[in-house]
Amino acid sequence: MTDERKITLDDVIDDSSAPGIRVVVFAICFCIAMLDGFDTQAIGFVAPVISQAWQLAPDSMGVVFAAGLFGLTIGALMFGPIADIYGRKGILLISVVIFGSFALATAWAQTYHQLLLFRFLTGIGLGGAMPNVIALTSEYFPKRNRTTMVTLMFIGFPIGAVVGGLAGGKLISLFGWQSIFYVGGIAPLLMLPIILLLLPESVRYLAKKDRSSAQFASILTRFNYRPKVDAAQIDILEKDSAQVSPVRVLFTEGRALATALLWIIFFVNLLILYFLVNWLPTVMTTAGVSLERAIVAIAVLNLGGVIGGFVLSRFCDKVGPFAVLALSYMLAAVFVALIGQAVTSIPLSLATIFFAGFFVIGAQFCANAVAAQFYPTAGRSAGVGWALGVGRIGSIVGPMIGGTMIAAGLTIDRLLLFSGLPAIIAAVCVLALPFVGAARTAPATVRPSEA
Repeated sequence: MTDERKITLDDVIDDSSAPGIRVVVFAICFCIAMLDGFDTQAIGFVAPVISQAWQLAPDSMGVVFAAGLFGLTIGALMFGPIADIYGRKGILLISVVIFGSFALATAWAQTYHQLLLFRFLTGIGLGGAMPNVIALTSEYFPKRNRTTMVTLMFIGFPIGAVVGGLAGGKLISLFGWQSIFYVGGIAPLLMLPIILLLLPESVRYLAKKDRSSAQFASILTRFNYRPKVDAAQIDILEKDSAQVSPVRVLFTEGRALATALLWIIFFVNLLILYFLVNWLPTVMTTAGVSLERAIVAIAVLNLGGVIGGFVLSRFCDKVGPFAVLALSYMLAAVFVALIGQAVTSIPLSLATIFFAGFFVIGAQFCANAVAAQFYPTAGRSAGVGWALGVGRIGSIVGPMIGGTMIAAGLTIDRLLLFSGLPAIIAAVCVLALPFVGAARTAPATVRPSEA
């Protein structure tokens, strides 16, 4: 068979309908992302109540936030590369078991140190799940709408936070703060049989591992590609990175500088996001807003992210991500700063919070999709996992700095102003990304719709 007549795995994915298998992958990954979002942000919902009940100072509560986020960092850095070696589905199952079990255990925490431990262990599972649902979704959808579908899947994350924000205040008032963690622990554990029985393994991972396996042949049949092809005919059309460790893939073939820029973008984005998620209810209650309305503000922030993720991803698919992301980060800096000016007016503060979420969270969705498409199969989960892992360092730093600044008596307007300024750094890195290393010639990062 000549080179011109070879059928690649990209051909099969891009030119087949495959509605059934794609719906299954999308729906399961969406639900996991939603549970991940609920459990990640759950501590922010209950922070004002626990702080008051346990007489915790702001900087002590900041350490609780950081413990969970440190766990997220460890989980993303550890489970991303492992999934590239051993498969995404099994690692995803392990991650869901971990975060579901320890979220449930958090409801029974009796001491400050138990709370720290359970949040850390919950974070490990949460951090391990996210790079794998991003990688799986990216690998099952065609180039023409891959960024959009990854973004729509990841919208499950803020939807989980929206659900928590809308229901959290009522749950806490009726059943106590522990009820948040009962919901956050039981729901993921109920997902386990669905994941085990219905979620397919990564098709690209199987192709790299063994194209002659019955599992790969079965998935290939479900793609409904015409003309019919035998699994052995498929050319995976990727340079063989099987002998290279997944993490090393991030720094070879001209990717090192682009990887560093992606890490800075993720670091800044998650620093701002987790500062807002964890401290916004406390900031608003300090300004005299009721707890129930302060928790609703988190729902509004994430609702803005849901809409922003969808709108921005469509622009990224049409015109490429760089200009869209750079403008989004600059506007994020503006709207985060404006929250501090509007906090005493409920309608105005909710409007600024909505647009802060639109640009901060919406941009993060698009950055996830870009990272997933930038790396080859042998390093895809590692690439996304390490970008998220480094970003999680920002998510640790943000809440801790916030606690320190609040304890130091910084005024709300200055607190929010300083919190938004790092977004300008992310904008500069986005603008530099197309001109460095592999990014200069990687269509996936220049124009996701052509990846």
